[in-house]
Amino acid sequence: MNKMRVLCTAVVLALGTMSASAQILIGQTAGMTGSVAASVNETIAGAQLVIDAANAQGGIGGEKIEVLRMDDGFDVKRTSENARVLIEEKKVVALFMSRGTPHSQAIIPWLDKNDVALIGPSTGAMVLHKPVQKHVFNVRSTYQREAEKAVAHLLTIGVSRIAVVHVTDSFGQDALEGAMNGFNKAKATPAATVTADRDKPDYAAIVPKITAANAQAVVWIGSGTAVVEGVKALRAAGSAAQVVTLSNNASSGFIKQLGEASRGVIVAQVFPNERSIGHPMVKEALALARAKGQNELSPAALEGFASAKVLVEALRRAGPKPTRAKVLAALESIRNLDLGGGLEVSYSPQDHSGIDFADLSIISDGKFKR
Repeated sequence: MNKMRVLCTAVVLALGTMSASAQILIGQTAGMTGSVAASVNETIAGAQLVIDAANAQGGIGGEKIEVLRMDDGFDVKRTSENARVLIEEKKVVALFMSRGTPHSQAIIPWLDKNDVALIGPSTGAMVLHKPVQKHVFNVRSTYQREAEKAVAHLLTIGVSRIAVVHVTDSFGQDALEGAMNGFNKAKATPAATVTADRDKPDYAAIVPKITAANAQAVVWIGSGTAVVEGVKALRAAGSAAQVVTLSNNASSGFIKQLGEASRGVIVAQVFPNERSIGHPMVKEALALARAKGQNELSPAALEGFASAKVLVEALRRAGPKPTRAKVLAALESIRNLDLGGGLEVSYSPQDHSGIDFADLSIISDGKFKR
């Protein structure tokens, strides 16, 4: 009798262990500390709203979604190594929401080697859109479209002396091409084109070039604190030039870091205004946030929210016990997935682009206002 009890107890414990470990592992490497930490952590919070809601409803086929997150400090080499660990050691079924253009590019060899999908990289680099990367599934719009729209907007309102500052990496080159498209279409030229090191910008060299060009506006292509310190240095030099930056800086943390220097700064957006509470996507996200005691959203949180909706849909379509191959096939089966308010995502073997949406908003009173 005692042996039978021991055997039954062992079976129950084994089943309990199996149930507790029934998880779908997703991997993420991003700069959770460092220069882009503010916006990265806001995107994570937005994504977690969707993931937690799915898990609360029983997960996918009875399995909970677990995101294994590794901080790369916005360092390309760490990003690559983290991706290897997540894919080859942790055996995740997909990667999710990497951050940065050269960082996401560094992941691609691991994706290709192991046939793993990367869903919703938090970068609008054209290199991830064209030519089509087999394992990269974009959700947000491109930086080129944002930069082109920013230049077109400034020229339309009569601002003719526009300087462009861009980081010397693949992100900076990509966005610069979009800005130049804007100038070329209007048969205009930038008042100055200034390069900046991604990690250690030399503001003592950058700012005088902007002021010497008597720039009325600056399209500043960079990330996080590098742009924040650039704007502050520009103001300290006495320049009142309008500053426009891209959606990689569309976060509440970016505004807080700017402080008093935030007034009038324009930031491109690739998702609806987070204060448009009547918009279906915003309404849904805000309801989930409020259920967690969070009363506000940010553009970065909405990006994470949208990308997580694509992730969850792909896992659902992949069916029980999703594999890497099933997730890839599921992603390419997505057609006209409405993320809310008519913002649709479709994929095919020939097209892994995401939402075609770009807008501009101005920072006023510590908020984004369109």
